Amino acid sequence: MDPSSEQGLLSSDTVPEVGEDAAATVNMTENLSEEEQEELRKELAKVEEEIQTLSQVLAAKEKHLAEIKRKLGINSLQELRQNITKGWQDVTSTSAYKKTSETLSQAGQKASAAFSSVGSVITKKLEDVKNSSTFKSFEEKVENLKSRVGGPKPAGGDFGEVLNSAANASATETITEQIQEETQ
Repeated sequence: MDPSSEQGLLSSDTVPEVGEDAAATVNMTENLSEEEQEELRKELAKVEEEIQTLSQVLAAKEKHLAEIKRKLGINSLQELRQNITKGWQDVTSTSAYKKTSETLSQAGQKASAAFSSVGSVITKKLEDVKNSSTFKSFEEKVENLKSRVGGPKPAGGDFGEVLNSAANASATETITEQIQEETQ
């Protein structure tokens, strides 16, 4: 593509970017009369002056604001806290936050119900195991072993009592052995 065809594709009222060649700038000013150029220069000076004035007014207002805050004892940390609090209130008042909160609450309730049902299923399974013939056979073998080591099973004893008494019996034997060793 040659440069003349590119000019046709671009609109003629574009402002040249920084770094574009001076020829493009000259072409734009050639389209304006001397009178129009002078009028635009005056308008440019006026706008620049207004910007300068507004900058000075803004600086004065910011200084006045800082003075008022100083007199009220408001510091940056307090402002930050207020901004965070206000921001959080704004977030919590949005419908998206409310919907998300409700969804999470429902999910938590469903998870609690699921964990509760899992707990009851595990309890039922443990009861099934305790009532199984294999477990009862194991319990009988432990009771037989206990009766050989510690004497007959007391009336009304169950598996937990058997384990406790076996543990107590072994602890008693250990203490007895220690006393015998000390006296010798």
